[in-house]
Amino acid sequence: MSMARSAAVLVLGAVLVLTSPAAGDVGVDAMPRGGRKMMGAIGEARGVVVRYFAKGANVKAAAAAAPPPRPAPAPAGSPDQFRGQPRLPRFAAPRRYDLRLRPDLVACTFNGTVAIAVAVSAPSRFLVLNAADLSVDRGSIRFRDVAPKNVVIFADDEILVLEFAKELPLGEGVLNMKFNGTLNDQMRGFYRSLIVSFERVLFLSFIYLVPFDCSKYQYKGKMKNMAVTQFEPVDARRCFPCWDEPAFKAKFKISLEVPSELIALSNMPVANESVAGPIKSVLYEESPLMSTYLVAVVVGLFDYVEGVTPEGTKIRVYTQVGKSNQGKFALDVGLKSLALYKDYFGTPYPLPKLDMVAIPDFAAGAMENYGLVTFREVALVFDEQSSSESSKQNVAITVAHELAHQWFGNLVTMEWWTHLWLNEGFATWMSHLAVDSFFPQWNIWTQFLGDTTAGLRLDSLEESHPIEVEIHHASEIDEIFDAISYDKGASVIRMLQNYLGAERFQKALAAYIRKYAYSNAKTEDLWAVLEEKTGEPVKNLMTTWTKQQGYPVINANLKGDYLELEQAQFLLDGSSGPGMWIVPITSGCSSYDTQKKYLLKSKSDKLAIKDIASQCGTRDKGGNFWIKLNINQTGFYRVKYDDELAAALQNALQAKKLSLMDKIGIVEDAHALSMACKQTLTSLLRLLYAYLEETDYSVLSHINTVSLSVARISFDATPGLVGDIKQVMIKLLLQPAQKLGWDPKDGESHLDAMLRPVLLDSLVRLGHEKTINEGVRRFRIFLNDRNTSLLPPNIRKAAYLAVMQNVTSLNRSGYDDLLKVYRKSAESEEKARVLGVLCSCKDKNIVLESLNFLFSSEVRYQDAYYLLQGIPVETREIAWVWLKKNWDLISKIAGDTQVGGLIRYVVTLFTSNEKAAEFSSFFATRKRPAFERTLKQSLETVRINARWIQGIRSEPRLAQTVRELLQRP
Repeated sequence: MSMARSAAVLVLGAVLVLTSPAAGDVGVDAMPRGGRKMMGAIGEARGVVVRYFAKGANVKAAAAAAPPPRPAPAPAGSPDQFRGQPRLPRFAAPRRYDLRLRPDLVACTFNGTVAIAVAVSAPSRFLVLNAADLSVDRGSIRFRDVAPKNVVIFADDEILVLEFAKELPLGEGVLNMKFNGTLNDQMRGFYRSLIVSFERVLFLSFIYLVPFDCSKYQYKGKMKNMAVTQFEPVDARRCFPCWDEPAFKAKFKISLEVPSELIALSNMPVANESVAGPIKSVLYEESPLMSTYLVAVVVGLFDYVEGVTPEGTKIRVYTQVGKSNQGKFALDVGLKSLALYKDYFGTPYPLPKLDMVAIPDFAAGAMENYGLVTFREVALVFDEQSSSESSKQNVAITVAHELAHQWFGNLVTMEWWTHLWLNEGFATWMSHLAVDSFFPQWNIWTQFLGDTTAGLRLDSLEESHPIEVEIHHASEIDEIFDAISYDKGASVIRMLQNYLGAERFQKALAAYIRKYAYSNAKTEDLWAVLEEKTGEPVKNLMTTWTKQQGYPVINANLKGDYLELEQAQFLLDGSSGPGMWIVPITSGCSSYDTQKKYLLKSKSDKLAIKDIASQCGTRDKGGNFWIKLNINQTGFYRVKYDDELAAALQNALQAKKLSLMDKIGIVEDAHALSMACKQTLTSLLRLLYAYLEETDYSVLSHINTVSLSVARISFDATPGLVGDIKQVMIKLLLQPAQKLGWDPKDGESHLDAMLRPVLLDSLVRLGHEKTINEGVRRFRIFLNDRNTSLLPPNIRKAAYLAVMQNVTSLNRSGYDDLLKVYRKSAESEEKARVLGVLCSCKDKNIVLESLNFLFSSEVRYQDAYYLLQGIPVETREIAWVWLKKNWDLISKIAGDTQVGGLIRYVVTLFTSNEKAAEFSSFFATRKRPAFERTLKQSLETVRINARWIQGIRSEPRLAQTVRELLQRP
C-alpha cells in the first residue's frame, strides 16, 4: 500500500520527529504488519528535520496510570526524557474530550478532530499523550492557540510528545488536533468487522487459488462493512490521540459522521441528529467521567429488541438484520442484572441507556464499554432452534459479567493495570451470583469450581504471576487477562466472602462503590473499606493471596487424636516454593452439621479432632469416620491427605456422604497431586472408579476432564497400556451416558441437557465404537434433513466428532460433508462446532488441510482456536511443522494474543524435555513481549508432563490395577 503524506503530517507507528514548521512533502510507504505500520524509505523533507528511533518488536500498546494525584514536578530538557516510561507523566491531565470521527466504510479509513480540555498542574514546556497507528496533522496542533515548536513520536512507547517554546500556563487549556487512520482488521482500536486482510488475500490467491473476497456482514445479499471499536486495554490511542490510561478519567462528547442509512451507536444517547444528503451527523450527550478504554463506537446495519427498567433505563440488544429474536434471552438477563446490581451495590445504573451489540468479528468474548457493551455473536445471541443449552448458559454468564462491570470497572475503575483483577475477578464472581439468582436450578456455584480449577492449574506453574502483577510496559498487559485475574481473582473473592459472611461482605462492597464512584481505586482501597465495615484484618489476610503468586497445599496427617496441618506452596513440577499464606481453613468430621473455621497463620498447626466436631464417628474399619478440609472448596488451596484420611474420604464418597463441591475438590486435588508426582496415577485411577455411579453434571464434567487427561498422558507414558486405560475411562462414563441416551427427554433439566454432549463427546474421543457408529448414523440422516429431531444442537458436535473418526485421505466424504455444513450455516455457533472437529482425526494430511483452512477467507481470525483445540496427540507433530512453516504469515495476520493461543494449543500437546528444548530454540529469536509469558508457561507444561511420564513409568502396580478395574462389575 502506498500513501502520500504532507510534511505537516505525522505518521504514528514509525518514529518521526518534526522540529520546524512543515514544508514540502514526506512520502510514506506502509504495509499492514500485525496492525502496526512500518515506515518505508523517507528522506529529509525541505525545511523539516526527520529523525528515526529504533522500532522494537511488534509492541501492542502503551501503559496506564494513576488518578491525576498531587502535581509532580515536570522535568525540563528534551523529549527523550519521556521514553521508556511505563506511565505517562502527571503534570497535565485531560478533563474533557470533544471528539469527532468520520469513518469511511468503503475505503476502510477514518478521520477526526479532537479538542481536549487539559489541566496543567505543574510548570512544564511539554504535553505527553498516547497515539499509535494514526497520521496526525502537525499543522493543526494547538494548545491555547499556540503551536508546539517540536513534535516527537516514540513508537515503542506509543507516545506523542509536544514541546512548546515556553512554559505552559497553569490551569486549564484546550489542545486541538486533526488526525486520520485506517479501519484495521486486527480487532483492536477502530476496526472493520468481517474483512479479509490484504496479506491474507495475497496468500490465499497465490497458494490456494482462493478468489479475493472482502467479506463483511451480509445484508439483502450484499456484503457490508461494520466499524467497531475495541479499546481495552490500551487501544483508544489507535483511534484518537489521548491520555490512554485508566486513571486519566475525563468526560467525553462524541459526534460521528456516517452514511445516513446506518445505525451509529456510542456510549451515550443521541442528543442531536441531522442529515445532509448521504451523510448524517450524530451528536451524543456528554458522558460522565470515564476512562478511555471504555469509550466505544459501533457503526453498521442492525435490528434490535428493547426493554425498559422500572427506573426508565432503556436497554437494547442489537443483532444482525433478521436476527433480533435471538437477542431476547440476553435482553431478559440484562434487565434482571441491572435490577440485581442496583440493589446489591445500593447504587443505580449510572447511565440513561444500555446497548448490547453482537459483533461478527470480535477478539474477546465481550467488552464492557460504558453504556455500549460489545459481544462476540455467540456470547449474546441465543436461538431456540439452533443453539445449545451450554450456549444459553454462556450468554447468561457473559451478559451478567459485562453488566457487573458497569459498577466494578466503569463506575469505580482500577487505578492501574496492576489492579485489573478488581475489574475481572469481581465481574466473574458477580456474574455467578447473578445467574444463581436468576436460574437457581443451574447450580451455578458448583459449576464455578471449573473456574477455580482453571485458576489453580495456572497458578501451580513457576511462570504464573501474582493477582497484583507489576506492569512495566503496555505489551505486558494483554497477557494478564488470564485465569489468574479472572478465575483466581473470583475464587479468592468467594473465599473472602465465605470468611466474612455474605451480608457483611455485601454491605462493605456497597460502601466501597459509593466511596469511589466516578474515580479510581487500588486493591488497598478495597481492603481498607472492608476492614472498616467488618472489623476483620482483611488486608493482612488478603495481601498474602494477591501480592504473591501461587497457593498452598495443606498436608493433613492424623496423629492420635490430633489432625496435624502443614502448608507448602504447591507447584506442578514437584518442587515446593517459598510462599506462605494466611489460610482460611474450614473442616468437617463425618458430617456437614458442624464445621470448624479458623485461620492457619503459620507453617504448621494441629487441631484436636474433638474440636472439629463433637460427634466424629468411629475410626474402626467400616465406621463412618472421615475428615474433609476446605468444605465445599471455598478456599483457594489444595489438600493432601495421609493414607488413612484418604481411604476414609473414598469410603464416604462411595457411601454418598459428600457434597457435590467436595466430590469435585477431591478428584481435582488428586489429579494435580498425581501430575506433581506427589501421588501415583494408580491411586488416582482407584479414586476415579469410586465415581462409577455419579450422575451430576458438574461432578461428571470434572471426572470427564481428568479422564481425558489420564488417557492423553498414557499415550506417551504407557503406550502398551493406553488401550486398557481408555476402556477404564469408557466404563466410568458409559453408565451415565446410557442413562441419558442420545435423545432429549421431555422435561429434562438444563444440567442433563448439558451433560449429554459432554459424555458423548468423550466416549467418541476415547474410541467407543457403538457411540461412534450411532453418531455417524444420525449425521447421515441430518445431511438429508437439517430439521431432523435425531440431531438437535446439543449433540451435533458429538456426531460431527464421530464422523471425523473414520475420515482418511482416501475416505474423506465425511470431512467434505462437514465443510458443506460449515459453509451453508449462517450461525456462528454452528460454524464453531464444525471447526472444533476438523482436526480430530489421525490422518496427517487431513489435519494439515484443516490447519491450512485457517488461512482461508472462510475462517475469522477469532475462531482459529476452535480448530486447534481438536488436534489429537497422534497428529501433533504435523501441527508443529505447520506452525513453524507458517510462522511468519501467522505472526502477521494474527494479533499477539491470538499467536500466544496458537503456541499454547500446539506446544502443550508434547510431553518430552527434548521437544521443550526444540521449542525454546525455535522461539528464541521469535518471541515477543505480548506472548512471552504464554510461551514460558507452555514450555513449563511440557516439562511437567515429561516428569509426570517418568513417574508413571516407575509405578509397579499400575498395569495390575488397570486390569482389576476392568474386571470389576
